Amino acid sequence: MASRNADITIGEVSRRTGCKIETIRYYERAGLMPAPPRSSGGYRLYGEALLKRLNFIRRGRELGFSLNRVRELLALAEGGGSNCREVKAATLDHLSEIESKIADLNRMAEVLKQKAALCEGGNVPDCPILETLFDEC
Repeated sequence: MASRNADITIGEVSRRTGCKIETIRYYERAGLMPAPPRSSGGYRLYGEALLKRLNFIRRGRELGFSLNRVRELLALAEGGGSNCREVKAATLDHLSEIESKIADLNRMAEVLKQKAALCEGGNVPDCPILETLFDEC
């Protein structure tokens, strides 16, 4: 059934991309993937262009881009009049967000290390880790 490029079933698309079937359907509902044509039996049939688009979406999500940002990048990729500067700006904006999250995570890790080092395994009421959670921010 999946031998022709234009007749790739959703199961085969899932196997090729590593993207779960329900996720593919979600991307269709969200408007990231156009509804594919259907076979006479009602099965979704994907061509190579849709497979390539799904890989773009999946890879963008793996890199942490939000669905809206992936949608913007798809529009830039398909727009024809766009230039690489816009893609670079979106990427640098995303990178800045990631670096900010990393800094926050590093601060959290340091607090947790300090509190864990203070823990002597005594009674719960005297636990420095739990006391940290009760502290005001």
